Amino acid sequence: MTKRDYYEILDVSKNASADEIKKAYRKMALKYHPDRNPDDLESEEKFKEASEAYEVLSDSEKRGLYDRYGHEGLKNSGFSGFSGFDDIFSSFGDIFEDFFGMGGFGGRQGGRSGARKGQDLRYDLNISLREAAFGVEKNIEVTKNVLCETCKGSGAKTGTSPETCSTCRGAGRVMQQQGFFSMATSCPECRGTGTIIKEPCKPCRGTGKTRQTKKLKVKIPAGVETGMRLKLANEGEPGEKGGPNGNLFVFIIEDEDPFFKRHNNDIICQIPISFSQAALGAEINIPTIKGEEKLKIPKGIQANDLLTIKGAGIPSINRNGRGDQIIQVILRTPKKLSRKEQELFQELAKMEQENEKNSGFFKTLFNQ
Repeated sequence: MTKRDYYEILDVSKNASADEIKKAYRKMALKYHPDRNPDDLESEEKFKEASEAYEVLSDSEKRGLYDRYGHEGLKNSGFSGFSGFDDIFSSFGDIFEDFFGMGGFGGRQGGRSGARKGQDLRYDLNISLREAAFGVEKNIEVTKNVLCETCKGSGAKTGTSPETCSTCRGAGRVMQQQGFFSMATSCPECRGTGTIIKEPCKPCRGTGKTRQTKKLKVKIPAGVETGMRLKLANEGEPGEKGGPNGNLFVFIIEDEDPFFKRHNNDIICQIPISFSQAALGAEINIPTIKGEEKLKIPKGIQANDLLTIKGAGIPSINRNGRGDQIIQVILRTPKKLSRKEQELFQELAKMEQENEKNSGFFKTLFNQ
């Protein structure tokens, strides 16, 4: 099934500001929210579609990737959208509170016992140009919070359990009256958790989480470049009160190569040749990211001329084909000459001087 354009879904222009995108999503969310349209499958799909569009366009990095490579680029970076309503409400919990308040059809977030998605994590991964060109599998170590094995994330001492907060009765919020208005605020007793831990778990000190270093394998696809990111689902911080884990985003940083330079999917390098090779032409071996290849130097090539080896560059990550290798020719001037070489160059210099005198250029210059 072909996905629709995200800008079209939210009915905004490609130059829309963050505020315009948020306003457009609010309008769509109000219209198609599942609590406002019970058992309406079409509205549910449109709600999910709008939420996915907002998830991408409200994130500057995802939006940039989408603008550059479209849906396929997001897919290759690890973005897979939302798995369901729980994922949407966990991700946009604060937004839905802003949009709908605590009551009415916007109260889904509170109705899920405060379950919230865990925080996403970031890992910067350096790779070489050749690894970017061919893909690679990397082992990384990430230190993060995990659910405490002793209390299973409850924060309470073994044999005990958290107790419902008597102040907010487990809601995590209390209502405060200000004149004619009522306002919901975080419960001061339980700090918004809805529970009180009287006997905290010692290993995690009542937090329900401990620090752990985890080893992970990351498969880097061929064609990545600096700024792209890969998503490792559920490898972020643990969720709150049964909420889903966050994700780990691996950001690619491509190290500079001492010989090759990259321009989009093309590889650029400089190859020195001698005067005789430039004048007479030659066939030489040159390095490429795949190994050595033969390159034909045409007769009479000039300094800084460019030669191209088709398809010897970086593969495209979102479509078929590869870039090219572009070779800039550099003329190598010898620093030391043997007696025989010096004699030959002197003879050549005399011939060049004679040719220059007889050339049309000099005749025109001195006859003015």
